[in-house]
Amino acid sequence: MTMRINGFSGFDVEGTVTKLMTAKRAPLDKLNQQKTYLSWQRDSYREINSKLFDFKQNKLTDTFNKSIALTTRKATVTGNTDAIRAEATGDATSVPMKVKVTQLATKATIQPEGQMVVDSSVTPPKTATLQTTLDGLSEYKNVGTPPSDGSAEILKLTINGKELKFSSTDTISSVIGTINSSAAGVIASFDEVTGQFSLAAKDYGTSKIVLSDSSTKSAMSKLLNLSTDSSSVNNKPSKGSIIEVTSLNPDGSESASSTFTAKDNSIVVNGISLTLLKQSDATNPSTITSTVDPTKAVDTLKSFIQTYNDLLYSLNTKVGEAKYRDFPPLTDEQKKSMKDNDITNWEAKAKSGLLKNDDILKSTINSMRSIISNNMKQLSELGITTGEYFEGGKLYLNEEKLKTALMNNPQQATQLFQGSSDTKDGIFSNLATVMTNSMQKLSDRAGTNKYSGDLSSVFKSESVMGKQLKNYDSQIKELTTRLNDAETRYYKQFSAMETAINRLQSQSSSLFGSAQ
Repeated sequence: MTMRINGFSGFDVEGTVTKLMTAKRAPLDKLNQQKTYLSWQRDSYREINSKLFDFKQNKLTDTFNKSIALTTRKATVTGNTDAIRAEATGDATSVPMKVKVTQLATKATIQPEGQMVVDSSVTPPKTATLQTTLDGLSEYKNVGTPPSDGSAEILKLTINGKELKFSSTDTISSVIGTINSSAAGVIASFDEVTGQFSLAAKDYGTSKIVLSDSSTKSAMSKLLNLSTDSSSVNNKPSKGSIIEVTSLNPDGSESASSTFTAKDNSIVVNGISLTLLKQSDATNPSTITSTVDPTKAVDTLKSFIQTYNDLLYSLNTKVGEAKYRDFPPLTDEQKKSMKDNDITNWEAKAKSGLLKNDDILKSTINSMRSIISNNMKQLSELGITTGEYFEGGKLYLNEEKLKTALMNNPQQATQLFQGSSDTKDGIFSNLATVMTNSMQKLSDRAGTNKYSGDLSSVFKSESVMGKQLKNYDSQIKELTTRLNDAETRYYKQFSAMETAINRLQSQSSSLFGSAQ
């Protein structure tokens, strides 16, 4: 900071320059206020984006639109309760079933061919731990070829066509991390008790895990005691699950039987989602029955209505919020002369109405209400109605009417809210589409992240508002330079004036002295 000194003539240079610059700084203050206001608007858009994302992804997609969310039946397992877990979906029927699990699905695996040891000279051999390094294994001296310069050796292992590289100083723990985070599609594990390393496919349906491209073991596969031979008994292919299902008559007698298969341990039969836990005993099958129970569907719709109303209220509040045009953002100079409480109160009004009558929000509100109004007849049959006009589309639920409707026609709510299995054009998916379109508009305008509801996510700089803020930064930088130049020029001019005044005073004194 340059130190300014007033002249000896008594003229207040500092005060005069300050007053001159205060007037000149008015355009800069206005630019900074406009930039601040735009930044506030962008932050407010990000808050709205977070609410839309949460409603769409966490509620509509991941919760409300799941097949079990609107089920009106409850599945019960009797007999062998250890082999199967059952849950009714929205398509569940009342047909009782007897189920036998004849085969569980397994993932492709490569079992170890031996232990990984750090000392084979003792009995029993000392096995490795997760913190053991590759060059600390007994087998390393037989397969490793450390570089002559003493640096760590690079070991390679190809899994399902993906070449992975390891250092001889890597620990077993870091080897596991490298494999599991790779695109090889496998999960590595190590048992410190047995000293054995193994690989399992991440997904069901993988026929085999392929190590390298030949039956010749690499140094790395030898260290891990893994078989590269696809025909080895230790390289086990995946297997699908198999169950035998027998329909039961109302009197409990057996009807028809059929076999169902799947690549994993989840199978849906008669609208009942079966999770297979273990193979059944031949003489102890699982019996599955379903009863009408609308509790889950009622809870889902109650939660949906509450969530819908909360979002609608937030949007309506933002659109109708009062705007105080006489309260612009405060400048730094203005804040210096105000108390903290006064600053807080001022900024509360300055930030009010940031999105008043916003076109994106109004379009979102109208689209949400349109979806509801287009289905109002069916919704009212389920006990769902809208409030008064001034309530902005708020939904109300008659819970008893909903329960009765679900008992009489369990599929009605599923068809209305989740749509058919072919079109998926229910209320939930239609609302999700509205959210997606609105988040795209917010992204284009404010640079928000349409794939995240994180309030700390970085804005895209190439959005409309991002470009506007860049333009403000450019204008502010240019104007600040001009103002600094002007201030320097003022001081030079007043300095020259001081010099002239001092010279004039000196000449006057000299003339006065000569006259005497």
